[in-house]
Amino acid sequence: MALRAGTRLGAYEVISFLGMGGMGEVYRARDTKLGRDVALKILPESMAHDSQRMARFEREARTLASLNHPDIAAIYGLEESGSMRALVMELVEGETLAERIGRLAPATDDHRSHVGSALPQELGPFCWQDAQSARGRRV
Repeated sequence: MALRAGTRLGAYEVISFLGMGGMGEVYRARDTKLGRDVALKILPESMAHDSQRMARFEREARTLASLNHPDIAAIYGLEESGSMRALVMELVEGETLAERIGRLAPATDDHRSHVGSALPQELGPFCWQDAQSARGRRV
């Protein structure tokens, strides 16, 4: 999908691409109403027309909304604009698990393959963050 900086989704303005997960692309965006940066997890349009994928996406949103834990990024809401759907989440900055693994123990291709296959698709090594947010949360 590759959204460009400046693209709007409701009150959110895309700033930059952050990464890709099993259910879509993640962008840094600015909440123009509340004046804060957030993470937008955009469901690809091809998945937005798949009722099973949509149900999974909405289930993920409800699950996140039911959790309140210092190690889990908060969800702020669901946003829809045209055929685009997004989870609006707390932006957590820091080193990803993939970056940490690469920095601490450069791995062979076989090792990278094993680590990648051992994690659920939604929780791949680029989705994990080691960061301290403003509230002292580690995500």
